[in-house]
Amino acid sequence: MELAMLGSKSFSSTSEMMLSRPCFVPQLSSCRGFSVRGSYSSTSPNETTSASPHRVLDSYSRRISGISAPISSLFLKKDRVLDAFDDEYEGVVVNPELLPSNPHVFASVLRSSLHHWKLKGKKGVWLKLPVERSELVPLAVQEGFEYHHAEKGYLMMTYWIPEGPCLLPSNATHHVGVGSFVINDKDEVLVVQEKHSTLDLLNLWKIPTGFILESEEIYTGAVREVKEETGIDTEFVEVVAFRHAQKVSFEKSDLFFVCMLKPTSTEIVVDDLEIQAAKWMPLEEFVTQPLIQSDSMFKKIINICIARLGMRYCGLSVHQLGSRFDGKVSSLYFNMVEDDDCDCRVE
Repeated sequence: MELAMLGSKSFSSTSEMMLSRPCFVPQLSSCRGFSVRGSYSSTSPNETTSASPHRVLDSYSRRISGISAPISSLFLKKDRVLDAFDDEYEGVVVNPELLPSNPHVFASVLRSSLHHWKLKGKKGVWLKLPVERSELVPLAVQEGFEYHHAEKGYLMMTYWIPEGPCLLPSNATHHVGVGSFVINDKDEVLVVQEKHSTLDLLNLWKIPTGFILESEEIYTGAVREVKEETGIDTEFVEVVAFRHAQKVSFEKSDLFFVCMLKPTSTEIVVDDLEIQAAKWMPLEEFVTQPLIQSDSMFKKIINICIARLGMRYCGLSVHQLGSRFDGKVSSLYFNMVEDDDCDCRVE
């Protein structure tokens, strides 16, 4: 459970991002995703065929099954290779849309493909199997493939060709949660009671919390969660603190960002699915709750938020900056204390 007294839910960062940005390297740059350098189709540049890959594979499948059908020259080569493209790390990514339709053909072609890629000096092999092709999973396991991660629509498997330890990036390692400290001009804090909580937290009024969705920014996720749980519209101000915990849900590490938001509406509309109740509570009453006073982590977080209100503390504001290392615009959170116009006030 995400930080018990905050009651946050958590989210496992999308594992699909592992293929597009599998690791981080110096210069604050993430490793760029796979790019197409070449295609491992089963025809040579000098060969031509009018049959599509699917038709060719089905033709070979029928022949294997004992049904008389012509075999395309695609399979007359000594090495039959799955359609795949190079990644940037001397590996290959198998095209999941052009997998052989017959499991027996798949097993045979997969085996010859591994031999071919080994001769070519390739390293990691990424095999994405759609859920509707789940019958291919045990066949891949028999060839030495391992599970990497799974989503609703597919299972990702990997194979490390060279001798020695596997250098492929692992599955996502962290969950990311947010908690939002929302206070109005009456010094009232927006608080909620969740429908589902442990007995010791049953009567706690807490700040709205939730998880960051796949491909969602921290600041937009904080605003969205407050809106979904309470119906209150807000504007993101700053990240005032974050907590890093180890071995939380599914033995993953956990990042929890505490954000300060400015309310732009007042009428509360409770989310009946997750929230038991929500209200504006006087700050003093909120802080003096026994459960908050007895928990050192939660008490420190509230003290930080109060210091921010008193302009005795500056959090991290968000800025959009581009980088040529990955060619993308990203959110960079940093403190603007060196700015002459910044006095840490919540405008």
